[in-house]
Amino acid sequence: MTQHEPLAMPLEEAMRTQRAIRRLKGEPVDDALVLHILELAMKAPTGSNAQNWEFIVVKDREVVAKLGGLNRRALKFGGPIYKRVVVRRMDDQMLRIEKAVQWQADHFDEIPVVVVACLKGVIPLWPSVAVSSAYGSIFPAVQNLLLAARAAGLGAALITMPLWSKLLARRALGLPWNVTPCAVIPLGWPKGKYGPTTRRPVGEFVSLDRYGNRAFL
Repeated sequence: MTQHEPLAMPLEEAMRTQRAIRRLKGEPVDDALVLHILELAMKAPTGSNAQNWEFIVVKDREVVAKLGGLNRRALKFGGPIYKRVVVRRMDDQMLRIEKAVQWQADHFDEIPVVVVACLKGVIPLWPSVAVSSAYGSIFPAVQNLLLAARAAGLGAALITMPLWSKLLARRALGLPWNVTPCAVIPLGWPKGKYGPTTRRPVGEFVSLDRYGNRAFL
């Protein structure tokens, strides 16, 4: 397996142009590139440096189809609820997102690589600090993965709908009871283009010392 050259995209450019890319080509992605991206993902910190992650790289068409089926079931039952919740925001941007989500669901079985980020151990339901601590050991790695994918020119998005049933997801992936799937990241060459993301001014989201003190506006 060939060694890939270091990704040369400046970090700030990757951050400013990163977005959820759901429309992916069915063209294969080189294993060495996927492993390079995962190596960068695993440079992220974990609680107590436990490095208690597991990444399942899914390329088998049957397993991808099982995850796709789980994704479509979640969208079928959760989609109407989602639409009611965000109906006030059904502007052009939200409609584009909805169409992209539906396209991904319809074409999920064609995605060349699906990465499932997992944690070793059962994530507790209580106390809340234990829950947040557990996820704090996997999501920094997922963000590293997304940024590395962007720098490599790959399309990617963090989704969780295929995990609506941990039991069925475990069965599809052959996971033991003590490995918990936390996030699904479809990977592939994008059909569209990355571009600068639009966000409201930072001062609208940042409070100083106490909530609501928008001192930086």
